[in-house]
Amino acid sequence: MTTLAPAPFALPDFTKPLPSREGDRIIEFRDALREALSEEMRRDDRIFLMGEEVAQYNGAYKVSRGMLEEFGPKRIIDSPISENGFAGLAVGAAMYGLKPVIEFMSWSFSLVAADQLLNNVPKMLYMSGGQWGCPIVFRGNDGAGGQLGSTHSWCVEGLYSNVPGVKIVIPSNPYDAKGLLKTALREMDPVFFLESERMLGDKAHVPEEEYYIPFGQAHLAHEGDACTLVSFGRPVHFCLDAAAELAKEGIHVDVLDMRTIRPLDIDSIIKSVQKTGRVVVVDQCWPFASVASEVVTQICERCFDWLDHPPVRVNSDDVPSPYAKGLEQEFLPHKGKILKAVKKTLGM
Repeated sequence: MTTLAPAPFALPDFTKPLPSREGDRIIEFRDALREALSEEMRRDDRIFLMGEEVAQYNGAYKVSRGMLEEFGPKRIIDSPISENGFAGLAVGAAMYGLKPVIEFMSWSFSLVAADQLLNNVPKMLYMSGGQWGCPIVFRGNDGAGGQLGSTHSWCVEGLYSNVPGVKIVIPSNPYDAKGLLKTALREMDPVFFLESERMLGDKAHVPEEEYYIPFGQAHLAHEGDACTLVSFGRPVHFCLDAAAELAKEGIHVDVLDMRTIRPLDIDSIIKSVQKTGRVVVVDQCWPFASVASEVVTQICERCFDWLDHPPVRVNSDDVPSPYAKGLEQEFLPHKGKILKAVKKTLGM
């Protein structure tokens, strides 16, 4: 049988300095995602977007607004409500040289495609002896979206990060969202790109000039020496809120935004912990076998002697996500939980 190996995707030049986050142009998180998709689709006609309501409806959350008009129905494709079906289609398309971008309206729905995501996508390159890869970007909303109930509020990174063969990206702001998604669209490995419905309307400076953010490179979002806060995605904002509150008491902390958890920038975490001697990991997954658990394990393995207090985790509570608004807010990591955790490491 004749096979068609996928053409290589040129990786961006990461030696160029990133543009400043400051500037005059402020756009929403969803617009940063759309710009990244559109710029890379103009560059490479092998990229196509598929998912529920991405075309005629302009996307359930308007990330793909206007893209059908520009790229046409062969590249912006509405799918049936069948995650297993269109995830499987993406596997075949990627094996034969295309670059699918699959939008899950919610990562909770990705569980319907678990066999494709956990068995086929991460293992195809290995199982085929390097003949076929699956350079697919799966993206969509992750975690509690605001009173969506237990089955629509999955935070999947704890589950999917257990599987070798995928890269997992969780941006916390529009600037990172654009730079990381552009990098994801150049990757030869499958990428799970986890967004948050609660952040799609967030606004920030996003430069017009082209830029890419490399995977496995954390961002120091706030600097201090009393404790290290490690987080990713939406909880980074809770950490920054807590850091501002602690600063009023003369307690200054490092806040590390990991950006990606596969690969994990453990070196930046170790460097910060060696400075502060204390660490709190904030993660919206459930606590048992979570990303926070893995981060704490690696910290203990690599810099135990630098710790002045045992590492502390702040996770979502170990129960299904509640529907009631007040209960859901308390279920998630929040500023109050983080303040309590930091003060615990300081013996306060």
